[in-house]
Amino acid sequence: MPTIKSLDPRVTRLHIPDNFDVPPIIKEELDQYQTYEVFCREKTGAHHHHVGSVHAPTPELALSFAKEQYGRRGKVLGMWVTRTSDIIVLDDSDLDMFETIPEKGYREVVDYARVRDRIEAFKKNQTAVQE
Repeated sequence: MPTIKSLDPRVTRLHIPDNFDVPPIIKEELDQYQTYEVFCREKTGAHHHHVGSVHAPTPELALSFAKEQYGRRGKVLGMWVTRTSDIIVLDDSDLDMFETIPEKGYREVVDYARVRDRIEAFKKNQTAVQE
């Protein structure tokens, strides 16, 4: 079976057949690509935050597009990519379910990241004083 010839090694190493028209993962007919939401984590211990969306025919390509679009701009330590249709949202009428939850700030990772930042600042200060 002949394969697509490309100067890009990322394309040629996949051995894509030249009669390839629809990705095999897509089972439903779409008039456009699916939308995927991208979440990135920039520091160890920090939370992932929403950075944007990409359109792609498959989840694998969505991850590749997200890495190219959002991973090249700055330091990224983690990335999540998920279909927009898979995200479930709570309506304002459902917010009463959180009223019985007591304060659990000690479970937040953010506090540990703040302590680490203060420790690193202290170490830099100590190094500057010793010089």
